[in-house]
Amino acid sequence: MNLVPHHEILTNRRDFLRRGGAGFGAMALASLMGDSPLMAALGDAGGTPANPMSDKVPHVAGRAKNVIFLFMEGGPSHLDICDPKPLLNKLAGQPIPDSFGKVITAMGEANAPLLESKRTWKQHGESGLWFSDWIPNMAELADDWCVVRSCMSDGINHAGGVCQMNTGAIFGGRPSLGSWVSYGLGTENQNMPAFVVMKDSEDNVVNGVRNWSAGFMPAVYQGVLFDDGPQPIANLYTPKGIKEDRQRGKLSFLNSLNHQHAMSRQENSELDARIRSYELAFRMQAEAPGAVDLSQESEATKQLYGMDVPETENFGRMCLQARRLVERGVRFVQLYHGAGSKWDAHDKIEANHTKYCGQMDKPVAGLIRDLKQRGLLEETLVIWGGEFGRTPMSEKGDGRDHNPTGFSMMMAGGGVKGGSVVGETDELGLHAIKDKVHVHDFHATIMNLLGVDHTRMIYHHKGRPERIDQNEGKFMRKVLG
Repeated sequence: MNLVPHHEILTNRRDFLRRGGAGFGAMALASLMGDSPLMAALGDAGGTPANPMSDKVPHVAGRAKNVIFLFMEGGPSHLDICDPKPLLNKLAGQPIPDSFGKVITAMGEANAPLLESKRTWKQHGESGLWFSDWIPNMAELADDWCVVRSCMSDGINHAGGVCQMNTGAIFGGRPSLGSWVSYGLGTENQNMPAFVVMKDSEDNVVNGVRNWSAGFMPAVYQGVLFDDGPQPIANLYTPKGIKEDRQRGKLSFLNSLNHQHAMSRQENSELDARIRSYELAFRMQAEAPGAVDLSQESEATKQLYGMDVPETENFGRMCLQARRLVERGVRFVQLYHGAGSKWDAHDKIEANHTKYCGQMDKPVAGLIRDLKQRGLLEETLVIWGGEFGRTPMSEKGDGRDHNPTGFSMMMAGGGVKGGSVVGETDELGLHAIKDKVHVHDFHATIMNLLGVDHTRMIYHHKGRPERIDQNEGKFMRKVLG
C-alpha cells in the first residue's frame, strides 16, 4: 500500500463523485466524513483539487518529524575533520601503497604522493568520538553525533555529486530529497512552505534549482528558496496603504481567474503550483513575518549561534532561522554553506577549510544545543555533510581531490544513536570497506527515521513505480538510538 494514493485513482473517484448526480454524491460524502483526511484527499464537491500538502500519517511512528540538512557544498575533507588516519601521516610524501592498485583521482591525477593531515585530533564526550581541532564546538557535542564514515557516491564531479546527494541520481530530472519528504508527509503548517532552501551567499549552488526541484512530480512539491540576508522573503509585507480586506479581495479575484484558466489545463502541474504559491503567499503574509523576525530572539540565543561575530553571523542567522522554521512545522529545511563549491580544496586545503570550518562550526553547534534545550532535537533530524569527501593523495602539492568512494556524513537527533560511528574506510580513508552506505541507503535511512517505509513510498511516473532510492537503498538500522 502506498503512503499517498495514486493520483490517477484519486482523479477518477473525484470526477465520479463530482459528476454523478450533479455532484450530490460528493456533498453527501462530505457530510458524512467532515474534515477526515480521506475527504481532504478526495477534494471538495466543486472539483477543487485535493491539497497535496496536507499533513499525512507516516507508515510507522518515526522519531523524526522534520529535517535540517546542512550541506557543505564542494566536499569537506573527512580525513581532516571526523575520520582520523594515523597511517596517512606516517606515509606522507610517499606514493599510495601498491596494495591499493592503480589509483586515478577524479581530476585525472595519478601517482600523487600522500598528503598528511596537519590537524590535532582528540577524543570527545563519554563516547570518545574523534574530531579534529577544525570543529571544536561541534566536537563538544560528540555524544549527540552519529558519524557515518562509510558513505559512497557515484558522482566524481560537483555536478554529479551534488545532484546525487540531493536527488539520488547524478543526472537531473528526479525529485529532490526534500520533495520526496513533502510528497510523502505533507506539512503540519499550511501557512508556510513544506520545503525551504537557504544559501549563504548570492553565488549559485552547482546545478541551481535542480537540487530542490520536484523533478517528475507535480511542481507543488519543489523547495522554496529564501533569500540571503536579514530579509529572507521578498515582498512579504503588504504595501503601505493597502488594507487586508482589499488585499484579500484582489487575491481572491485573481485566484478565481486562475482556477477558471486551470480547469481546461488540469495536467499542467506548473500552473497548479503557481496558483497554490499565490494562495500560500497570502497565508504567509500572516505567519511568515513572525517566523523570520529574529529580533524576537534573545541576545544570548543569537550569541549561541555566533551572530555576534562577523565570521559566523551569516550562517548563524541561517541556522537560527532553520530552528524557527521547524518549530513552526516546516518539514524540510536545507542550508547550503559555501554556495558555489567553496569547500572544493584542490589546493591550499589548510586555508580553505580553516576559513569555512570557522564560519559554520559554532552556528552548527548552536543549532544542536538550541534544539536540545527546547526539546526539539529528538524530533528534528540534523544532517551535516557534502557531496563527497577528499582523497588521501595530494593535488597541486597542498590540496585534496574529490573522493566519492569513501567519505563521512554526520547525523544528530531524530532518533539516531548519538556518540556512535557507523562503518569505516580503509587505513588511508580512500575506500569504504565496512557497512558501506551508498547515497541510496542514506536517503532510505532518512525516510525511515521519519517513519516512512522507503519501499512503500511510491510515485507512479510514465507507468513506473518510482522510489526515492531507485529500488536500490536499504535502511541503516545501526544509526538507531
